[in-house]
Formats: sequence, structure tokens, C-alpha cells
Amino acid sequence: MEVLHGQCAGLDVHKDTVVACARLARGAKVERYLETFGTTTRELVRLVEWLTSHGVTHVAMEATGVYWKPVWHVLAGHFQLVLGNAKEIKNVPGRKTDVNDATWIADLLAHGLIRGSFVPPEPIQELRDLTRSRTQLVRERSQHVQRIQKLLEDANVKLSSFLSDILGLSGRAILEAIIRGETDPTVLAKLAHARVKASRAQLQQALEGRVRDHHRFMLRLHLNQIDTLDASIALVERKVEELLLPFGDLVRRLRTIPAMGEVVVAVLLAEVGPDMSPFPTAAHLVSWTCLSPRQDESAGKRRSTKTRKGQWAKTALVQAAWAAVRCKEPNYLTAQFHRIRSRRGTKKAILAVAASMVTAAYHIIRDGTEYQDLGPDFFQRHDKKNAFRLVQRLRNMGYIVQLQPAA
Repeated sequence: MEVLHGQCAGLDVHKDTVVACARLARGAKVERYLETFGTTTRELVRLVEWLTSHGVTHVAMEATGVYWKPVWHVLAGHFQLVLGNAKEIKNVPGRKTDVNDATWIADLLAHGLIRGSFVPPEPIQELRDLTRSRTQLVRERSQHVQRIQKLLEDANVKLSSFLSDILGLSGRAILEAIIRGETDPTVLAKLAHARVKASRAQLQQALEGRVRDHHRFMLRLHLNQIDTLDASIALVERKVEELLLPFGDLVRRLRTIPAMGEVVVAVLLAEVGPDMSPFPTAAHLVSWTCLSPRQDESAGKRRSTKTRKGQWAKTALVQAAWAAVRCKEPNYLTAQFHRIRSRRGTKKAILAVAASMVTAAYHIIRDGTEYQDLGPDFFQRHDKKNAFRLVQRLRNMGYIVQLQPAA
């Protein structure tokens, strides 16, 4: 097998140790040098010196949790780094030791058999940490809202049956009054805003509960947690806006895609970065965001077409796709959703819309273009062209065909 990298090394990274194997090919002879290092900064600097002394040019390691990151940061700029997926470079069963793992990684790298994972530059990594933290904070806030709903149901207060947002203007005022000890449903119902659709009588019946001191204590606890989370989310959003300032024009162009708000654009840039060179085509980016069907075929039969699970970019893009197909103004994405849903179902249709949004974002980022909607009648025009093409084929076969509009 052809050797692509003669002076390379494989690293088996753990929490406290890094086992390094330097693989040096000199003609037909291959020499291997093994050494174990710690994971402190001083030890990682010594690792750099050790690799440099052996003339190593390429270094590969597994993506093991977060332990690879400090190693990557110290080695970056000194060597050509490759980050491999642990599932793809797993060794032969029965030969599992740290030394064998490092040697195996070095051998794979030498023959170019490791497909490097996408690692964005450091500023984008910082943006990624912020957007992911924001997502986690929002999820935690939602959990506290659900716990408040659970407490209200336990107290037989049916507030969520008449208010779509129990932490809105009306809901928050009513909850604060309940915590202060107010039990009169008439007084509580008057705190609702005049624009609430439910009548005062309905609200009074919903607020006739059995609220105990325990419920008031727990409601106060969860509301304080929600206020703290709201402040943290606002702080993170301000930091994200600060990091996005250098990409102001790109953010503006991406936001021209239907339903691509600030949050979705920030998540997309944090996950894929502003440089599309790691993705040769738009299809590669769609696949990387886990929006393309899985290829699982054996003996001529397709066993599964499910998409892979995606925790960050996929979730945000699917949410944006739902918002896009519900826009009041008709657009291409809405037409695409209804066309595919009639044949393939809702889930596949919404994934196809999200994939179309990623494709548009790919060309906007790579080519610096503006988003151009194909129009809600795109498929009608496309079908009409197909009809004329079929007529022409029939005429070429010797038939006389005349098209007549339906009454």
C-alpha cells in the first residue's frame, strides 16, 4: 500500500496521558518510537519538542470527548493535524492497548486512511461554544416552565388551559400574586390583560385551585431560576452579536433566506464557519448537517434511509424550516414542502426544506451572492416544461399530438 506520509505520528489521547507513536519511513524500513506524556501544558510542550526532534510533519488523533482539544491547540501551527472519528479508526478486536492504538493510528495516517473531521478555526470554536451554551440554557429554561405547569396542575390551577404562555404578561402577574398569597380567583382573574381571549368567568373557574405553601415556595424557586437563565441567555446573545460583527454582510445576506433569523444564522455559522473550502459541494454540507438520507444498501436492497442524529445545526435548521413553510407570503420553500408532503410524508418534506435552506446558505457563503427565491409557482412552471418535452418526444416517434387547455 502506498505511503503518503513518511514522517507522521499517531496519538492515543486520554484524560491524564497521551501515548505517542512516531512512524518514520526510511525507504523500505519503518522505524517506530513510542513515548507517554502527561496532559498538562508543560507535558504537551514536551510532546511538541519530541515530535519535532523526530522530524514528524503530520499528526493524527481520535476525537475523544473534549480531551483532544487542549492537545490540538498546543500542536496547532507546528504540524499538519488530522482529527479522526473514533468509530471509523477502531482497531481490530482483541488488540486494545494504548500503545497499539497509537501505532494503529500512525499506520492509518501514513497510508492516508483517516478521513479528517472538520475542525473550525479558534474564533468559530468560541462562537460555537456560545451558541451551544445558549441552546442548553434555553432547554433548561423550558424545563423550569414545564415544572411550573406541573405544580399548577398539582394545585388544580388550570392556567395553561387558557393562556398559551403562562410566563407572559398576564401569566407572570397571576403567578406573582399567587406566590404572595392571593387566593381569591376574582382578584387573580382581573390581573389578566384585556387582550386575553378567555373571559373573566372562565379565568375565575380556572384559578379556583388548592394552592398550598409548598406550591408557593416551589413556584418562587422556579421563577427565580427562569429569571437567572433569562439574564444568562441575554448575556450570551450580546457576546454572540459581538463575535458576529466581522461577518455583518454575510449575516445580512443569510437572513434573506425565509425564516433564517439571527439565532439560526449564528448557529449555522458557528457549526460550519464562514469558509466553505472544507465542503467541496453543497451536498457535502447537507450531509454534514445530517439532513441527507442515509446510504444503507445490501444485495440491491435499501435497508434504511433515516437521517443521522444531529444535535445542533440540524435542530436549528429544522425549526427554521417549519417557520419558513408557515410564512404568510408564499415562497419556493412552502411549495416544495407541500409537493413532497403529498408523496413522501411530513417528516421527509420538512427535512427536504431544511436541506434546501442549507444549499442556499452554502452558495451565499461560498459565492457571496444574494438569496433569490424561485417563486411559489416554480414547480408548476417546471411541470409545464416537462409536458412540452413529452409532447416533443411523441412527435419524434411519429405521432401527431395537440395540446388543448382544459375547460
